[in-house]
Amino acid sequence: MKIEQFYDKGLAHASYAIISEGKMALVDPARDPQPYYDFAKENNAEIVAVFETHPHADFVSSHVEIAKKTGATIYVSQLLGADYEHKSFDDGDELKLGKLTLRALNTPGHSPDSVTILLLDENGKQHAAFTGDALFVGDVGRPDLRENVGNMTAKREELAKQMYQTTNNVFKKLDEEVLVYPAHGAGSLCGKSLSSDTYSTIGREKSTNYALQDMSEDEFIKTLLQDQPFIPKYFGHDVSMNKAGAISFEDGIKAVPRLGNDAKLEEGALIVDTRPQDQFKKGHLPNSINIQEGGKFETWLGSIVGPNEKFYLIAENEEVLNSVIRKSAKIGYEGNIKGALLTPSTLPEKSVVTDVEDFRNNPDKYTIVDIRNTGEVKEGKIFETAVTIPLPELRERLNEIPKDKPLMVHCAAGYRSAAGQSILEQALDIPVYDLSDAINSFKTITH
Repeated sequence: MKIEQFYDKGLAHASYAIISEGKMALVDPARDPQPYYDFAKENNAEIVAVFETHPHADFVSSHVEIAKKTGATIYVSQLLGADYEHKSFDDGDELKLGKLTLRALNTPGHSPDSVTILLLDENGKQHAAFTGDALFVGDVGRPDLRENVGNMTAKREELAKQMYQTTNNVFKKLDEEVLVYPAHGAGSLCGKSLSSDTYSTIGREKSTNYALQDMSEDEFIKTLLQDQPFIPKYFGHDVSMNKAGAISFEDGIKAVPRLGNDAKLEEGALIVDTRPQDQFKKGHLPNSINIQEGGKFETWLGSIVGPNEKFYLIAENEEVLNSVIRKSAKIGYEGNIKGALLTPSTLPEKSVVTDVEDFRNNPDKYTIVDIRNTGEVKEGKIFETAVTIPLPELRERLNEIPKDKPLMVHCAAGYRSAAGQSILEQALDIPVYDLSDAINSFKTITH
């Protein structure tokens, strides 16, 4: 038996390969299937099965592409209502993989159609549980993502009740030494307090995971629903894409139009400029949003830009351009790209430079816009009179921002404020400043 975890730090996503006697099964594969093909070849194994624990909201899966290429069978809950060829895999169903047995456990709560894959060794002993987004290290899946999308929709309270039953009647009853292999780790928006550890055991989770402690159903529901993070715009889109099955990853990337750096772009079209903020501020095209290439680029792209919006993509060099195209494809946005290009030679727009001393001495001259997440603001405002609008909602809530003073945008570390400044300066006819890294200098200012 061999188990391999593949971890994508950008989306905090974990997928798995299980091998026994030359047969290989995959659990929740990422959009790019090549690493799984390479692993199968290295281990002289044949991919025969692909399991989807549920239709994922935060990334596009390659399950259909892999099945078409390898002939593997896709296994999902019948409740999912999958549009692609598959076999149902629900409570009582088992699959033999070499000397191993893979058993389905229905584990609704994050979604109505969640299943956990329980791995039994050659002696029939419980060895590992591939829990998808039902059980994480330190958390369980949020229950508020399936109110409007998917074959089965459910209100968050209803799903929270189902999660209560799942934790008590399924997970707590597994052997304590069973390894827990979840689909996500810290940084994922599929839960609220995920650990940075990428695996655990049932015994450890029963001891340390707040959701597996003894409490009443009402107390559990209240605890689970409170302080969940924001829902990115692309989440519902990806649930639908995964239910239908996506086109080939490489075919999607090849279809993205590549343009010369001075190509004429459609007037008024949205531009996502991925260059570092200092470059962007010195010069950029009109209608540009500065979403910098980095560890969480794909999450912020899908949080700020809607799944039905078309946009141009700009990068500082070919390596970065290829990277951001591939990251866009990981969330199913490659088809949204009207054209990808390197930095144009003419960049007519400039961002205003922040006068730190003027803000330090005259903070009342500015309307301060705090674009941190709701949970961050709840822990404490840095500027008491700040208008608070989370970055993912900024474009839709411009009318809530006073226009009688210059604006000063801030977040926690500077990445989001650069994006926020770019959104506000193109939408409003007043000066917009970015407090950026200087924020630590002003933590004592309240007014």
